[in-house]
Formats: sequence, structure tokens, C-alpha cells
Amino acid sequence: MATMMQPQIILLKEGTDTSQGKPQLVSNINACMAVADVVRTTLGPRGMDKLIHDDKGTTISNDGATIMKLLDIIHPAAKILVEIAKSQDSEVGDGTTTVVLLAAEFLKEAKPFIEDGVHPQNLIRSYRTAGQLAIAKVKELAVSIEGKSLEEKKSLLAKCAATTLSSKLIGGEKDFFATMVVDAVLAIGNDDRLNMIGIKKVPGGTMRDSFLVDGVAFKKTFSYAGFEQQPKKFLNPKILLLNIELELKSEKENAEIRLSDPSQYQSIVDAEWNIIYDKLDKCVKSGAKIILSRLAIGDLATQYFADRDIFCAGRVTEEDLNRVAAATGGTVQTTVNNVIDEVLGSCEVFEEKQPLLFFVVEQIRDAGKHFLSVFLLRKFKR
Repeated sequence: MATMMQPQIILLKEGTDTSQGKPQLVSNINACMAVADVVRTTLGPRGMDKLIHDDKGTTISNDGATIMKLLDIIHPAAKILVEIAKSQDSEVGDGTTTVVLLAAEFLKEAKPFIEDGVHPQNLIRSYRTAGQLAIAKVKELAVSIEGKSLEEKKSLLAKCAATTLSSKLIGGEKDFFATMVVDAVLAIGNDDRLNMIGIKKVPGGTMRDSFLVDGVAFKKTFSYAGFEQQPKKFLNPKILLLNIELELKSEKENAEIRLSDPSQYQSIVDAEWNIIYDKLDKCVKSGAKIILSRLAIGDLATQYFADRDIFCAGRVTEEDLNRVAAATGGTVQTTVNNVIDEVLGSCEVFEEKQPLLFFVVEQIRDAGKHFLSVFLLRKFKR
């Protein structure tokens, strides 16, 4: 009997709150309401920006997800609001502040019932019932766009898009950008691959200088001598996508070559040049007129391709290279050996527009289907 009466040993950090039951529930609700009060004033088109200073620097934002990530919240219950904001941002991409405030308001309304002794399970059951009623009401109020003309669909979608842009930095031009967003989403058809819609930022100009590119576009990369001699427009070209360097590679710091005869040095130099020329020759023999690589394409290769009326661009970002591969039907190669037609992409028009500093692959067709990747750019003014 004596052993059963021994006190429990609880190992907790000094200063830890050990409250249980109703006081702990009320404490959790108060912590969540405190977090919600931080982002409450950022909601809506007249919402204010928050300035947050931490070890990484100073951030000014009115985006709920950004603010919630930067807040150093320790309270376990309040951290749930941060997870709610992250989930909303990853799944929907908008409404992060709203979902935090709604959660806090639900907790606020539940607080008096908790204090009166109502069991939390009863409150949760009531919230679930209310959620079902809300979903039914939304479905009742929903307006179906099935059977409507394309212009009616675009008009309704543009209104929805304009509503979400009201509180953003481009709120003053929301009608202009709403139409552009709708055109971009409709361009990819029924495919649920929104990653095929990209945004390219070019400094300069006004917001209304932004425009939609009906195709795949990527910004001009670093260019070597000979780049200006390459053709700037192709019709129905073959496209070779690479993930290798096309330049003379420098040796490691500790590389050492010992020669017994000085004449052997020239053979080593010639071997290096033969390797790079062999790679370039195989690229030309593949029949591709456009060569894009994620890694560098040096000045030697640039001039080599220019002399043969071939366009090349190195250091293309992996995201853009994958987008071009998906749109043109090509496959990214890690070697230039045995390049066959099946791994080459194709498009109707490939064009460089120098004043805008970007390349365009327009009107791509993949297996008879109009496959588009749409980009939003800002015009570059010299």
C-alpha cells in the first residue's frame, strides 16, 4: 500500500505552466487570440503593413503567411495557427490571414462555453455541424459556369481574380492583371499543372507594360562573344536540351602532370581541344538548331555554333529548362553521345526579342494538342 501512495515525479523545465483542464483551455484560446491580433490589421484592401525585425534582417509585409512564419511563437496551441497559415498558403495560395482570423474567432466564441463547463467534444460536434451547413449554403449560392459561353466564363473568372488582387501591391491595376491571369489559366486548358505558368521579372517600365507571352519564355542568360552572330529566329526548329558543360574545363587545384618529353605537352593540349570539338560536332550532327543547357556554354562553343547558324544559350535555370522540355516534347540529356530524334524537342517558332531580353518558344504542339506555357513579363527599357 505504501508503494501505491508514492508521489508522481514530473520532470519539467523550470517555469513550465502545469495547469490542466479548463484553465489550460482558456490559456490556449487567449494565446491564439493574441496571435490573431497581430495579423488582424493586415486584412483587406486597406490593411496595414507590418515591420518585423529578426536576426536575418527587416521584413515589411502584409501577407499573413509571411508574417506568421517570421513570428517566433513558442506556445504550442498558438503554433497551430502558424501551421494553418502554412497549409492554406501551400494548398490555395491565398487567404492566409483570413483563415487565421476565422480560427481565432471560432475559439473566441467557444471561450464562454468552456468557462461555463461545456465539454470540448460538444463544441467540436457543433462546429462540424455548422461547417456542413456552411458548405451546403455555399453550394446553394454557387453559380455554375457549365454551358456558358467562353466570354461569360472569362468575365466571371476575371471578377473573381480581381477580388483576390484588391489587397495586393497591384491592386490599382487589378482589372488589367485579372484579365491577364484568366487568359493564362485558360491557356493551359484542363491540365492542372499550374507550374507551367511562370512569371519573369524584368526591371523597368510600369505595371501596364506587363504582357502575356503565348508560349514558353525565359530571360536572356549570360552570353559570350559570338552570341550576337547567331540567328535570332527559327521556324520549326529542333531543340536539344542539355545538362552538361560545353567549354574547356579547368583542372583541379592539385592536378599534376609529369612529362618526360616537352613535346608531349602539346599532345595533352590537343586532347583537351579534341574532346570539346567532338562534343560540339555531335551537337551539330544531331540536327538541332536550338541548343539550351543548364550549365555553361563557353565562348568557344558559342562561336562554333554561330558559324553554323545554330542558336545556343547556357546557364538556363532548371525550372525553365524543364518547362521547355515538357512543352516541346524534348528530353534533357546528360551526354551528347547517340543523340536521336526522339530526345529532341520541336516548336513552330523560336525567337529572341533583344529589347525585352527574353526568348520565346511560341505555339508549341505536343501530340496534336495545343500546349502552352504563359509568362508575365515587364518590359525592359534602356
